[in-house]
Amino acid sequence: MADLALPEVDPTSDRPIFKQIADHLREAIGRGDLPPGSKVPSESQLMAHYGVARMTLRNALQILQSEGLTVAEHGRGVFVRSRPPVRRLASDRFARRHRERGKAAFIAETEDAGGKPSVDSLQINETKASADVAKRLGLAKGGRVIVRSRRYLIDGHPVETAVSYIPSEIARGTQIAQPDSGPGGIYARLEDMGHRLDRFEEEIRCRMPLREEAKALRLAPGVPVFHLVRTAFAESGKAVEICDTVMSSDVYVLMYQLPAR
Repeated sequence: MADLALPEVDPTSDRPIFKQIADHLREAIGRGDLPPGSKVPSESQLMAHYGVARMTLRNALQILQSEGLTVAEHGRGVFVRSRPPVRRLASDRFARRHRERGKAAFIAETEDAGGKPSVDSLQINETKASADVAKRLGLAKGGRVIVRSRRYLIDGHPVETAVSYIPSEIARGTQIAQPDSGPGGIYARLEDMGHRLDRFEEEIRCRMPLREEAKALRLAPGVPVFHLVRTAFAESGKAVEICDTVMSSDVYVLMYQLPAR
């Protein structure tokens, strides 16, 4: 507390005391007085500073946690969340030069951000496409797809889940249907098979996570996710892959460069 200047609460304000305390701490985080990874002053210190009961203070700290600004570690205290954002530049992410260097998009962008990428929870199966997937891929009703489901991690922390759907007529019996899809990932394999990629279309929504998503990504209460559905098109105009992705919103900054033609 000696290095952290927090104002006093205003007992005449209509704003509840615990919300005023949360405001002060939120502002301190925003200013950088409490930088990412730093420990928030203890309950005893904050109680002494503000002259409030423990329950009042805990209500204030709960607001910050629900906003995804802090995380409580049992036996250690409350800390400011420390996840530097990865800037996902849409216009560069799927550039062919990454595949030619043998790097899939996630690996390339994470390494560029100074992180260590990894993948786990990989599952591969073949199934009948859902109505939505079949429509996006231009498949007949009952058409089948190879499904690749995985979770992406940065420095050992899960940040994204992704499920790819590739028409079985393209992927069955190929390396795409194997656990190791090879250098450059499945897009490199599609191009190896003659499906030279031309463009990608992405639909992005922001929403609160489902329970299983919050568990898979280890999300703090109050942290939303980006839900992104991407379609990859070959130069022939045919859709060759759908990727349904759920991303932790406090990890990524989505950047787009749009031509002004």
